[in-house]
Amino acid sequence: MVISILVPLYNEQEFVATLLERALVAPLPPGFTREIIVVDDASTDDSAAAVLDVALRFPDVIRLIRFPLNRGKGAAVRRAIEEARGEFCIVQDADLEYNPNDYLQLLQPLVDGVADAVYGSRFAAGARRRVLYYAHSLANHMLTGLSNLVSGLNLTDMETGYKAFRTSLVKSIPLRSNRFGFEPEITIKLAKRHARVYEVPISYEGRTYEEGKKIGLADAVAALFTMMRFGLTSDLYTDSAAEILDAFSVAPRFNQWMADTIRPFLGRRVLEIGAGMGNLTRPLSLGRDRYVASDVDSRHLARLKATLKHRVNIEVHSGDAERPQDFEQFHESMESVVCLNVMEHVDDDLVCARNMYSALLSGGRAVVLVPHGPPAFGTLDAVLGHRRRYTRKSLNGVLERAGFVVEKIIAFNRISWPAWYIQGKLLRRLRISRLSLRLFDASVFLWRRLDRLIPFPPISLIAIAKKPASVRSESNAVAARLAPTATPSAADNSAGAFDSLPRRGRAPK
Repeated sequence: MVISILVPLYNEQEFVATLLERALVAPLPPGFTREIIVVDDASTDDSAAAVLDVALRFPDVIRLIRFPLNRGKGAAVRRAIEEARGEFCIVQDADLEYNPNDYLQLLQPLVDGVADAVYGSRFAAGARRRVLYYAHSLANHMLTGLSNLVSGLNLTDMETGYKAFRTSLVKSIPLRSNRFGFEPEITIKLAKRHARVYEVPISYEGRTYEEGKKIGLADAVAALFTMMRFGLTSDLYTDSAAEILDAFSVAPRFNQWMADTIRPFLGRRVLEIGAGMGNLTRPLSLGRDRYVASDVDSRHLARLKATLKHRVNIEVHSGDAERPQDFEQFHESMESVVCLNVMEHVDDDLVCARNMYSALLSGGRAVVLVPHGPPAFGTLDAVLGHRRRYTRKSLNGVLERAGFVVEKIIAFNRISWPAWYIQGKLLRRLRISRLSLRLFDASVFLWRRLDRLIPFPPISLIAIAKKPASVRSESNAVAARLAPTATPSAADNSAGAFDSLPRRGRAPK
């Protein structure tokens, strides 16, 4: 377990060696080691030489990367993030304004699993700080307030130089700012990604401009334009597939259409495989006694935990659709399994279907949604990681080989077929615009009523597959009828019981 300490460096020869010495011995959470990545932003003094003097004594800990031209703090931090190998990372300025002895309290919310990002606040109660310029403090408060207005957060210190992140999360966010615009950009994008952001108080030994402070009025003005730019755009993912999945979060009517279609087939205990960003989890979990949302992607799991933490009937679990071990804890305990837009991603869809089967009680149902129509396979499928599109026959076949009895296959969403075919097959597009999804979502009320009349193939197929009662369960039921005075076991009661339970009522998730 590694902590990556990211040090953007520009003309700090007086302080950087001392800073590195302190960072090398600063306390870390138990079980963690450290790596220090210094990115020299074309310093014109002997800063790089000072780093090398320390790095020669700790070659396995300190790495130095040098830019040939000065690009700014944001560019240096971005490069350091690319090189980071740790579970978590901390941005550490190369001067001595921020104290490495604060690492432990900065990292603790990340280690505890409650946070995705932690800001070290210079203004929160309980921290020691050097009293300096009122104008600088006022500017910080104004920028933080404007950032909060754009992001919807309630930070006390957006401009703090002490920020810590889950490395996998910050690596997945495209960062564009080369200078101090990094601070508002990452804040706004974390908020739009629904990251769990915490603040902790830190000590702060600020410098005067005579002592080498670099940020100024021009950077404050630039920060305003940065907020406007990223507040109005949705540049949130380095991965096009994740960007497409996130785009469907702006289509609540479409998601509701899908949820309404499959809800009648669900019981009170539900396992959702591949919950993604939770677009279907929220509407489907209503009224369930137990709802387990699982996914293999750590970023999706973190988002699910952040957005669903107040829903007491929902559990969030890590689970790979192709790993039988991940289903052992649910063995024959779930009344329903929901698997939406997952089977087309896996190498072996039969293993996936068998894992669903193993999690179900006798008489339980799997609800499986897959993309329909191999002729429509195009660039959008490739970007999303689809390995195949299904026909009715191929979907029915894989579920029957897993042991299911397929009760019905529902054709879903015919209106989207032409757009998908044209965009992905003919035009070879790699993205779906949020604007087009918003426009489509606004008209879903019409399409869902006309869907059966539209003369196009469906974009998706929804299979309702039942796990039949086992021979043992049937024998137990016969024995119970022949011996009515006997007290049936809990196992006998559970067998086939799902049929008598009341039923309540992805696009990419």
